[in-house]
Amino acid sequence: MAPLGCIHFNVSMAQCMGVADPLHLMILLGALILALGFEFVNGFHDTANAVATVIYTKSLPPWAAVIWSGIWNFLGVLNSGGAVAFGVLSLLPSDLITHVISATGFAMIFSLLFSALLWNLGTWYLGLPASSSHSLIGSILGVGLMNSYLHTGSFAGGLNWSKAEDVGMALLVSPLVGFVGTAALMAIFRIFGRNTALNQPMEPGKSPPWWVRASLCLTCTGVSYAHGSNDGQKGMGLLMLVLVAMVPGLYAVDLSTSPASLSQITVLSQSASQVFSRQLQAAPTNSIQAGAVLEQYLRPRASCTPSLIGALAFENNEILLTIKDQKSLAGLAAQQRDDLRSSVYLVSETLGKLARDPSLDPSEASILLQYRSALKQVIQFIPIWVKTAVALAMGLGTMVGWKRIVVTVGEKIGKAHLTCAQGASAEFVTMATIGLADRYGLPVSTTHVLSSGVAGAMAANRSGLQMKTLRNLLLAWVLTLPVCVFMGALLFAATLLVLAHSSGLNPSH
Repeated sequence: MAPLGCIHFNVSMAQCMGVADPLHLMILLGALILALGFEFVNGFHDTANAVATVIYTKSLPPWAAVIWSGIWNFLGVLNSGGAVAFGVLSLLPSDLITHVISATGFAMIFSLLFSALLWNLGTWYLGLPASSSHSLIGSILGVGLMNSYLHTGSFAGGLNWSKAEDVGMALLVSPLVGFVGTAALMAIFRIFGRNTALNQPMEPGKSPPWWVRASLCLTCTGVSYAHGSNDGQKGMGLLMLVLVAMVPGLYAVDLSTSPASLSQITVLSQSASQVFSRQLQAAPTNSIQAGAVLEQYLRPRASCTPSLIGALAFENNEILLTIKDQKSLAGLAAQQRDDLRSSVYLVSETLGKLARDPSLDPSEASILLQYRSALKQVIQFIPIWVKTAVALAMGLGTMVGWKRIVVTVGEKIGKAHLTCAQGASAEFVTMATIGLADRYGLPVSTTHVLSSGVAGAMAANRSGLQMKTLRNLLLAWVLTLPVCVFMGALLFAATLLVLAHSSGLNPSH
């Protein structure tokens, strides 16, 4: 009897679109709707922060602000890369990534989507600027931990802890950067521009001068674009996870990989083989054994074993045999594409960890990293239609449901009305923080950075802070991760149990 994680759905595009298997089509559409729904809610949940300042300083009327912000969110998503998207997904353990085309993969996708979406909707209803990034990452952590517990009886191997530390540090530090950076900028305004229109509260029924409105519109544009480029990538990652799991024949590998790229991979693979041959001690006898060795090495605190290089050499040879003399990956059979994806993922991740081993010669480490970079392009890709779908979902979401969060940011953080200098400072620091995080492929929360920035601006300007709102914001910040971890883990276990019963398997598997 096969374990639950090995039950393959074997869904190809022909099956999904054929009348013979409408269930898989419904599952695929449902998963895509959930992923896009997450980005739609993200639009009116998180992006409302970007328009709060221009609305409350009367720089733009609400209808114009949300449309303008929606457009720039759309453009931010379209022009983004994929570093953040795949960085977030790399939190998942290697066995879930390599076996995503399975019942376990199905349970993983729906669990993390449902739990993140539920928390986002709940906090939006209460008007709390909670973080969509935190909710998604919490759900991913919950799924990874529960998967490890169900298979090993321990939570220790459930996550990529090294990546989790990087992501956790980014989420923790970015609000502090928002508070301190905005407070410092406001201090400069207080010294050099105390009596300018930027620092004066708006009189009822009047708008600030045109140059002040232009400055605020510029910072609103920057925050909206940066938010789209960072948060939009999380939706792209979710969609790609769904597509790889449900339609592997088309999305397991990048079918548009050029012949030149395939030739480069072949050359680099041969160079890597020479490195492996100098380190080789023992070789596994089959791909199942090789894959298991690499998966074990990718677990936290695992070290290099005598069989590792042999396993790496075996999987590398499988890649070389698959792509050698191929002009296009479209010429591979569906199962070959799936196998290639698993081999490429395991080899590239192993190379990344192995290259950091101090015992490895620096020149050899350089060869392995070059090879890893070329391999990642085969599996880390985002089709333009995925970017467009996420961009539309986030852009449209920005244009609806924004008012609850805007009221909180504009009226309930400080005791005084938000001034133009405070709004511009908070948005400028937020834009810069997100842009820096994008460069290093780290997810940050637009909500927390901007809310912290507004609080820092109020504190620096001695405008006073509404402690009740700050307590609620802090509570949402503290609770989002653990609640979403719990919901993700619970939904994952429950979904696996349902699938086990429907498949006639022992639920303990």
